[in-house]
Amino acid sequence: MVDFLKSIMDVGAAVLLPVVMTILCLVFRMSLGKSIKAGLMIGIGFAGLVLVIGAMMAAVSPAIEYYKGIQGGGFTTVDVGWAAVGAASWAAPFAAPAILGIVLINIVMIVLGWTNVLNVDIWNFIHFLIPGTLAYALTGKAWIGLLVVLGLSVVNLFIAQKVAPSWQEYYGIEGTTCSTLSYISFAWPVGVAFNWLIDRIPGLRKIDLSMEKISDKLGFFGDPAFIGLIVGVFLGLLTRQPWQGVLSMGMGIATVLVLLPRMVSVMMEGLTAVGAGAQAFMKKHLKSKDGKGRELVIGMDIALGLGDPTAVTATVLLIPMAILFAFLIPGMTYFPVGMLTGIVYMVPLIALGCRGNLFRTLVAGSFFLLFVEWMTHLLAPEATMMMKATGVPVDGTVTDTFFGYNLPNVIIGLLNHIMG
Repeated sequence: MVDFLKSIMDVGAAVLLPVVMTILCLVFRMSLGKSIKAGLMIGIGFAGLVLVIGAMMAAVSPAIEYYKGIQGGGFTTVDVGWAAVGAASWAAPFAAPAILGIVLINIVMIVLGWTNVLNVDIWNFIHFLIPGTLAYALTGKAWIGLLVVLGLSVVNLFIAQKVAPSWQEYYGIEGTTCSTLSYISFAWPVGVAFNWLIDRIPGLRKIDLSMEKISDKLGFFGDPAFIGLIVGVFLGLLTRQPWQGVLSMGMGIATVLVLLPRMVSVMMEGLTAVGAGAQAFMKKHLKSKDGKGRELVIGMDIALGLGDPTAVTATVLLIPMAILFAFLIPGMTYFPVGMLTGIVYMVPLIALGCRGNLFRTLVAGSFFLLFVEWMTHLLAPEATMMMKATGVPVDGTVTDTFFGYNLPNVIIGLLNHIMG
C-alpha cells in the first residue's frame, strides 16, 4: 500500500493536480468536458510555474555556485535535501494509514461543518508526515507518529481557513487558500508579527515599498520587468560574474517576474470553473445551520503565490543574506546552499503577512531565514536520527531546511534537544 501511494505521489504535482481536479469537478456534478478543461488548465498553469521557477533557479545558479566556492572547512553537516527527507518519511510504518486518515478526516470535517477547506494539496502531505516520522524516530512509538500526522492535518485545516480571506484578497484568487502547512503555520505568522511590530515603530512605519506604489511613482522604471533586470544585474555584480553572466542573470530575473503572474492566470482560468462548481454543489447538498449554502474553499499548494512580484524580488535579494548568516551564526556547521532554492517558497506567505510591503518583507524574511538556518544546524542530530530510524543510510551528520521552516519539526526537535 505504501509503495502504491508513494508511486502516485512520485508522478508529480504537474501530472497529479489535473487528474485530482478533474475528478473533483466530476464530483461537483460538472460536465465531463468542463471538468477535463478545468483540470488541464490548472495542470498547464502549474507546469508553467514549475518551468518558470526552474528558469529562475538556472538564472541565479552562477551566484549559488559562487557562494559554494567561498564556504570554509567548518561546514561539516551535509544537506541531504527535502526529497531525501520526504522519501524517508514514506518508510515510516504508519505512512499509508496516515495518508488515508488525512483524506477521511478532511471529508468528515466538511460534512460536519467544522471546516470549509477541502485540502487537495496531497503531494504536500509530507509536511505532516515528516514531523510524524521525526516523533516516531525519537520515541520509537509508531502510534505517536500517526497521532502527530493526523493532528497536524486537522490544525492545518483551521489555519488554512484563517488565512483564506487574506490570501484571496492579496493574490486575487477567489475560492482558494494555501494549505501548505510549513508556510501558513510559520512564515505567515512571522510576516504578520513583523508587520504589526513595524507599524508601531516611528519612522520605519512610514517606509512603504509596495511594488504598486513603486510602479506608480517610477513609471516604466518601477515595472516588474525593469525591477527584475536591476535586481538580477545587482546579484550578478555582487557575485563577480562576467559581464555576459551579469546581463544573463538580469534578463533571467526579469523574465521570471513577467511570466510568473501569467502562469498563475492560466491556473486561475481552471480554478474559477472549479470554484463555481464547488459553490453550486455546496448550496445544493451541504447547507449551514441557517439553511443557506456553505462556501467551499479549495486548499492549494504555495505555488499559487509564487507570481507575486514582491515575493520574487525579495527572494533574490535575500539570497546573499542567507549566505551571510552562515558566517555570523556561532558554531555553524551547515552551509545553506540547498536552502537557496527553497527561499522562493518561504517568502510569499511572509509577503502576504506584510501586505506586499517590500521593506517589511525583507526585514521579516531576514529574521525568518536566520532562524531557519540556526534551527537547521541545531537540529541536525535529530534529522540524522530520523534518517537512520527509517533505514536510510547516512554518513556523518545530515540535515535539511525542513527542520528549520516546518514549525512542528522545530518544536518536536527542540523538545528532544532540551529534554534528551
